[in-house]
Amino acid sequence: MFDFESFDWESLLLKAGLVAAQIIGILIAFVIVRAIGNKLINRFFAKLTGKGDVTKGRALTLQTLSENVFSYALVFILVATIFNIFGLSVASLIAGAGIVGLAIGFGAQGLVSDVVTGFFLLLEKQIDVNDYVTVGSIDGIVESVGLRTTQLRSFDGTLNYIPNRDITTVSNHSRGNMQALVDIGVSYDEDIDKAIVVLQTACEKVAAENEMIIEGPDVIGVQAFGASDVTLRIIAKAKNGEQWAVERHLRKAIKEALDANDIEIPFPHQVNIHKNITMQEN
Repeated sequence: MFDFESFDWESLLLKAGLVAAQIIGILIAFVIVRAIGNKLINRFFAKLTGKGDVTKGRALTLQTLSENVFSYALVFILVATIFNIFGLSVASLIAGAGIVGLAIGFGAQGLVSDVVTGFFLLLEKQIDVNDYVTVGSIDGIVESVGLRTTQLRSFDGTLNYIPNRDITTVSNHSRGNMQALVDIGVSYDEDIDKAIVVLQTACEKVAAENEMIIEGPDVIGVQAFGASDVTLRIIAKAKNGEQWAVERHLRKAIKEALDANDIEIPFPHQVNIHKNITMQEN
């Protein structure tokens, strides 16, 4: 029968206190090392960006990846150290896990696929932070490229977490200049040649005012015949990410130019026909 009175409680409490002190010390060291490491990583990539060795988006991508790898390594060291304090060997635990280890191995296949896919995304420079991309049915701005997931911010503010293994096709809209396109309809009764001259003059004015335009804008001619209008198309090349602002500027200038020259922009009309039916008595 266990004798509570003769048990060496003082020794037990002393050992528990030492273990607790070691764990607290390890946790404090973990927090300090992580803060110092992240600060050094940030400083390193800030210098790279300042020197112009890499683009800002590429630097942010590699910085996020480096912080993730550093954090994972620290967590592994932390867990291994705590196991050693309790007299447990990480290697023996993994080796002796048996069926549990096998199940974990199957579960880790997705993790390995995520890491490998993420590695090639970075190696081939398919996407960088701040790029505007389309991944499957989701499009938005890349906020982070990690070992497991890629974070994509949609234009409505939604933050999408996409496992790297699910990224099979990437459309990157941030590589090179983008096209700004505006279609405008004018009435069938208008002189098309006159309308094209007016639109081109407006385009040249916009080109002189807007520094985001790289080439054009140019009126390329009649694009389509609508139910009540003739569609004219204007295209331009704009700096990456500025194509929407250029299109808005063009639409405003085009509307003002057409109004100033009394060129009608038709709108849908609805015609109602009423028939009066007279009843005759026999």
